[in-house]
Amino acid sequence: MTAVFSLVRWLGKYAPLRGLAALTGVLALAACEPMAFTGAAPSAPRVDPGTPVQVALLVPSGAGDAGRNVLAESLENAARLAARDLSGVRIDLRVYSTAGNPQLAAQAAARAADEGAQIILGPVFGSEARPAGEAVAARGINVLSFSNDISVAGGNVFVLGLTFENTARRLLNYAASQGRGQVMIVAERTPSGRAAIDAVRMAAPGTGASVVAVETFEFSQQGVVEALPRISETARGSGADTILFSSGNDGALPLLAQLLPDNRVGPPRFQYMGLTRWDIPPASLQQRGLQGGWFAKPDPALAAQFEDRYRAAYGASPHPIAGLAYDGIAAVGALISTGRGDALSRASLTQGSGFAGVNGVFRLLPNGRNQRGLAVATIRDNQVVILDRAPRSFVGPGF
Repeated sequence: MTAVFSLVRWLGKYAPLRGLAALTGVLALAACEPMAFTGAAPSAPRVDPGTPVQVALLVPSGAGDAGRNVLAESLENAARLAARDLSGVRIDLRVYSTAGNPQLAAQAAARAADEGAQIILGPVFGSEARPAGEAVAARGINVLSFSNDISVAGGNVFVLGLTFENTARRLLNYAASQGRGQVMIVAERTPSGRAAIDAVRMAAPGTGASVVAVETFEFSQQGVVEALPRISETARGSGADTILFSSGNDGALPLLAQLLPDNRVGPPRFQYMGLTRWDIPPASLQQRGLQGGWFAKPDPALAAQFEDRYRAAYGASPHPIAGLAYDGIAAVGALISTGRGDALSRASLTQGSGFAGVNGVFRLLPNGRNQRGLAVATIRDNQVVILDRAPRSFVGPGF
């Protein structure tokens, strides 16, 4: 039966997200296989009505890394904000440091289970998620990682992060609808670049778009410069009308977007789009080469509401992925509010109606991955402009 989820007070109600398509099997992006149980999977810890549910939050603090400590604090703040906002549900939130280390993440997960955790949120990094999941798999405890690395998904591990697969499908659908469906991928020769290529190829069927060419480059400034003639020649001879970049603003994207037009591979003949957030950091909006390009992002109206509430509570802006911790707590609370003893089981977590969170609608899939509703945006006059709004349900266009 499809459940109607109650969201936190400031968002009103979790709307039931109905009219679902059947879920289909999806191939793994990486060589390592998802975790699999031998025999029947262990039952998840039971939820007792009226008793606080113990949730473990695994954060990357404890290594003396200032950036990771800021991220950890932001995730904890967001989780506590969500727990306070829940109505009629009591969460016993306990925080464990992993230092971003796989071995320490496994130890933290095991300790949390020993201390009574019924579900785990985090850790952040994909390298931590699998060891953490393995440490508690025999106890039936599910792990909702903040990672976007789908190679670690499966068994009792779910990824909450925005994946290349989600973004690629959204952008390819939109590109095809705009008559720009002949796509060339330009990716760096790194594990992330290879995962991006696989994700786009996997997402393309059914979108109306086609991958007509792929070019890669060594991940360095010299590598980009040396690859430019080959990338440009392939683009002009492949029939592509869209160039899809895997790199972000912290990688090769600014250089590619600056130099390719000088090699006659730029607008208006070629539409640029990317798998990363082009509006992060905000200074990126000033880049001339990114003007008019397409990228995907979570529902900006809902994200702005969350950011305003976070700033009001803590006097600072949240980390860009802090909303995942809020969504995780809110989803757990919504499931618990059903009053079912198996509220934290795989079947409950993966029911197709999904959730409406501060990043928009999302649902967890049986293979440990997720689907998220995303908006398509562009940069115009150094400002973000929404071209196609994020869907608010899993019915209709946008997926």
